[in-house]
Amino acid sequence: MRFFLILYKLGEKREKLILSAYNRAEALKKFMEMEIGVVVEVKEVPKPLKFHFQEILEKFNNPIKNKPVKLEPYIALLDQLAIMLDAGLPLNLALKEVIKNEKDLMLKAIFSQIYNDIESGKGLYESAKGFKTQLGNISLSLFHLGEETGTLAQEISHLSQILQEILDNRRKFKKATRYPLFILVSMGVSFVVVTLMVVPQFESFFKETNMELPLPTKLLLGFKEIIVEYGGAILAGTIALIVTIWLAYKKSVQLRWWIDRGVLKVFILGKATYYAMLSRFFYIFKVLNDAGVPILEAILIANEIVENQYLKEKIEYIPLAIEEGKNLYQGFESAEVFEGMVVEMVKTGEIGGGLSKMLGKITKMYKERFDYIVDNITILIEPILIAVIALFVLTLALGIFLPMWNLSQMIG
Repeated sequence: MRFFLILYKLGEKREKLILSAYNRAEALKKFMEMEIGVVVEVKEVPKPLKFHFQEILEKFNNPIKNKPVKLEPYIALLDQLAIMLDAGLPLNLALKEVIKNEKDLMLKAIFSQIYNDIESGKGLYESAKGFKTQLGNISLSLFHLGEETGTLAQEISHLSQILQEILDNRRKFKKATRYPLFILVSMGVSFVVVTLMVVPQFESFFKETNMELPLPTKLLLGFKEIIVEYGGAILAGTIALIVTIWLAYKKSVQLRWWIDRGVLKVFILGKATYYAMLSRFFYIFKVLNDAGVPILEAILIANEIVENQYLKEKIEYIPLAIEEGKNLYQGFESAEVFEGMVVEMVKTGEIGGGLSKMLGKITKMYKERFDYIVDNITILIEPILIAVIALFVLTLALGIFLPMWNLSQMIG
């Protein structure tokens, strides 16, 4: 879109107006339709500041954001839609009903536009294509498959099951990590509070004795000085560093690759992430394969759900190997992120004609491993938490009481 400054005469006065248009002729046509004066001059100008503000305001007020929709209300909407379609309601009437009852503003706006497109003669897949970022590639693929095969209600139900599985895994992981994170944060805050509130009470006493302070006490006093002198700067710097890394992580694929690769090596968290991603991948691959989606397309769609960039790029070797004429199991082998047992199971399923059954077993295996880690994460991390608590208490005890013991021995 370009912008044009139009100088015109209104009676004896000269006025000016800025219009947006694709070219000079269109701008002139828009002005003539307004019938407000006689054109004197038309010239192109840079985009005015007020148009920038208008765009920002429109973007802010627009309920459709450039991010995925919330899974919980989306799943509920899909369930309602699948039930209505299965009961024999036409798609447009079913959409009209779910839109009327929808509370999520973003979903309501998206499916209102989809409904209007369907009313004008388009299909569901064609109407939803413009919302790939919000609905996800897997939604579009299953909408397309449902329309092509005449099983739209069934495929929407499959989509709901896939998204519910993803949502359940996320909830489990968040619930399992909440307690350890709370303990670690509480300990950190307690250590800072004790250092700032308790240690200074003993500092003047230690200085009056003029005795050589033991190393734990020196460490506590030094930590206290750092917090007092540079605490604000350290906190601001830490927040700025975290925000910078987060923004860079979102924008840089290479940085995301390195960080995600590092996450897979972290104790417990790495295994949980690995099992969650592969369980999700195999579950979606199985559902799509059972629905009749070609293997190559099913792998590409399933890989879209993998959020770890390192695993995602490794899995991309599978369709490349298939395109080169290799077997499916050879593609899994070339990815180098799957266990030998998994590759053998895929090979057995591919050769024996029971691929769907094997994919189901692999999905179950990874899901059980993920559930085991999530259900027992507190027990697995407990030794580390105990060690950290012990170190925390020992440091405080030695830092405060060692000088007292030394002083009592000197007096004795």
